[in-house]
Amino acid sequence: MSDNSDNNGYWAANIRLVKICLVIWALVSFGFGILLRPLLSGIPVGGTDLGFWFAQQGSILVFLALIFFYAWRMNSLDKEYGVEE
Repeated sequence: MSDNSDNNGYWAANIRLVKICLVIWALVSFGFGILLRPLLSGIPVGGTDLGFWFAQQGSILVFLALIFFYAWRMNSLDKEYGVEE
């Protein structure tokens, strides 16, 4: 019984982490790059406005950061639940 509850807890934590990462990714790429671009156009970043920067480079950099964060967090979750390689 406890093995099944540990398994359910592990997958619940995994799915929660995936949902958080997807919300951040959607907010940055779709929200900042498309929907909020007019609001961010007055903020200069590297010779262009912040909305354009998010649409062209920022969303990619945030996506890469999310990949590394997910890998780091899953390694700690694996150790916590005893399923590390």
